[in-house]
Amino acid sequence: MIEIEAVLDADGILRACKASGHAKAGKEGEDIVCASVSFLLGTAFKTISGRKGITVRGGAPKKGQFWLEADYNNEGRDFLSTAGIFLMEGLQSICQDYPKNCKLTIKRV
Repeated sequence: MIEIEAVLDADGILRACKASGHAKAGKEGEDIVCASVSFLLGTAFKTISGRKGITVRGGAPKKGQFWLEADYNNEGRDFLSTAGIFLMEGLQSICQDYPKNCKLTIKRV
């Protein structure tokens, strides 16, 4: 199972997200759940990287692991909010469709 933990601040803005595990919903290289989660997380990271007002750190230290942390100032607030909403909606959808393969926990700080 892929376990995803997202951290949102008091305003609901993405501050961190980490994923670990394997979906085991298909053969390696053909697993739609793994591919979907990986695509969403990687795209979110690339989308917020380099944006004015947002500092992002993260990586995928080995197969089955991904993490990102984001800080923002007023200039990057709205963009990060929108990107985070898109990411959360996508991850929630995958986990609802494949509950045996993917679990999302959202923490608010």
